[in-house]
Amino acid sequence: MKLATWNVNGLRARLDYVLLWLRERQPDVVGLQELKMTDDLFPHDLFEAEGYRAEVYGQKAWNGVAVLSRHDINTSQRGLPGQDEFGSRLITTEVEGISFTTVYCPNGKSVEHDDYPRKLDWFDALASYMGGLRNAEQPTVICGDFNICPSSLDTWDEAGHADRIFHTSAERSRMQALYDLELTDTFRTLHPDSTAFSWWDYRAGSFQRNHGLRIDFILANPPAAARVESVEIDRDFRKKKEGLTASDHAPVIATLA
Repeated sequence: MKLATWNVNGLRARLDYVLLWLRERQPDVVGLQELKMTDDLFPHDLFEAEGYRAEVYGQKAWNGVAVLSRHDINTSQRGLPGQDEFGSRLITTEVEGISFTTVYCPNGKSVEHDDYPRKLDWFDALASYMGGLRNAEQPTVICGDFNICPSSLDTWDEAGHADRIFHTSAERSRMQALYDLELTDTFRTLHPDSTAFSWWDYRAGSFQRNHGLRIDFILANPPAAARVESVEIDRDFRKKKEGLTASDHAPVIATLA
């Protein structure tokens, strides 16, 4: 079973590219972030033609998350409780016995911006929500764009970004709070020493120079983590394909037994 996460940076602009990726990679379940469209504009028919059902929590021009599945899917939660002001950033579904949540976590903009403490509060609410989902037996996955670099291995310039957004100790402590819920960073578990990135700025040749950040994760509780066979960042789908422009994020794909 292939599970994936991908910040598509605007589904309307990236639709043909996403459909191409689905045909080539054939994932079973995908968490999408940053749709930038309302629910009524979501192209269900095009995804159904590819064999995918979609559960969507959209928002006009900003945010928005969805889960695509080749299997039966049901939504149990739309939106992070108590954090409606930050928009459509979380959806929890059940697919093939797995609790599957995808999130588009707030960016925070800068440590001086008002959004930064609100980002920290959002993560506190996320930890509380995921704590409420804890089940020793049910496989549980939370994936998405977390907008945090958990360690120096996850950034191209740790020293240059010290105490800046995505790299602060306060943000990293929020990731640790998720790990403390027995949610494992599946990529880091299988690649403990790899410096690899999932996001590169469009500007200044960042992708070509590999000046990136790893901010997109698939986290799994023990029953789900025990089934993980491989996790890869699909760097090839950060490149232009057939004249189509990629998102600034690459997909991340986990294969489960």
